[in-house]
Amino acid sequence: MSNDILDAAVRDSETVALTVELLKRRSLTPDDAGCHDLIAARLEKLGFHVERHRHNGVDNLWARRGQASPLICFAGHTDVVPTGPLEAWASDPFAPTLRDGNLYARGAADMKTSDAAFVTAIERFVAGHADHKGSIALLLTSDEEGPATDGTVKVVEALKARGEFLDYCIVGEPTSAAEFGDTIKNGRRGSLSGRLTVKGVQGHIAYPHLAKNPIHLAAPAIAELADTMWDEGNAYFPPTTWQISNIRAGTGATNVIPGTLEILFNFRYSTASTADGLKDAVHEILDSHGLDYEIEWTLSGKPFLTARGRLCDTLSEAVREVTGLTPELSTTGGTSDGRFIADICPQVVEFGPLNASIHKLNEHVAVDCIEPLSDIYRKTLEKLLLS
Repeated sequence: MSNDILDAAVRDSETVALTVELLKRRSLTPDDAGCHDLIAARLEKLGFHVERHRHNGVDNLWARRGQASPLICFAGHTDVVPTGPLEAWASDPFAPTLRDGNLYARGAADMKTSDAAFVTAIERFVAGHADHKGSIALLLTSDEEGPATDGTVKVVEALKARGEFLDYCIVGEPTSAAEFGDTIKNGRRGSLSGRLTVKGVQGHIAYPHLAKNPIHLAAPAIAELADTMWDEGNAYFPPTTWQISNIRAGTGATNVIPGTLEILFNFRYSTASTADGLKDAVHEILDSHGLDYEIEWTLSGKPFLTARGRLCDTLSEAVREVTGLTPELSTTGGTSDGRFIADICPQVVEFGPLNASIHKLNEHVAVDCIEPLSDIYRKTLEKLLLS
């Protein structure tokens, strides 16, 4: 598709124009590549107080307008995942390209379109309601697609330390499944991982009585772990799941009984369980099989849930007014930075464009959904701060 058509789309839409500017920046995690500077300059013109929080090479931005409550925060990330093989893309992933009604670039769906829509929604709201009640904030990080240890979580810690709490937060993750506007995420499962090492005794495979095979020893426990019903879930979450992601043992030789077995596993758990409760249950099972073992635990995210209430209802109403769809509330999918924000905000939801192409080759977003996304965010601000 020619540049003329993209240029026309940019001229016709402020949100498309800002999306394109963000997409041109090679913000491979954790490099922000100037995205925050671009956004901060626009917010400062609106009277936002902008703070930069930099930790271990990660750039984070906290911008706030007003000091009164309620405080409504939009949250997102400007970093993107690697492109994969460039030759497999139909166009340069950092040269936004419009074809067949879609804007193609890395980060188009996840989630620079939402970042742009946040900004234009805020600009339009403030232009019409400069003396609005309450406060508006924007939280951005360049460490959502990476380890997520120096990004949003650090800003949340700083805000919490000074007693600054949010009333409502909308994270711009791509939540739509089949049609734009069909899904709002009102929670996410927690993620608890373990590195289990089962100890045996290495030996010659022809003399098994002189060795202890940790694979054989662990097999009954693995079967029990796989068959265990950890909880039944609840009205918002499916039951907790336990899955093995990797098993490693042996020297590579066919005549050696291994001395250790290493298993990597993960829980995706609901609010019906706790991390400590799951840990205790795993240890109880392993102990019941008499194994000699060690476990290293990693909690990468606690589950969070926003039940139906002011934020879910207000955002749903805005989505319905713009798209004609009544969005489903869902807690499916992986983790998001909402898991950190929930520590300082009682109502956290996620809403954004279609997620079908995220992290894939030829990632894209439908151009005709970009301005409606901004409209939804703006209407939500109006309903929360003007009513």
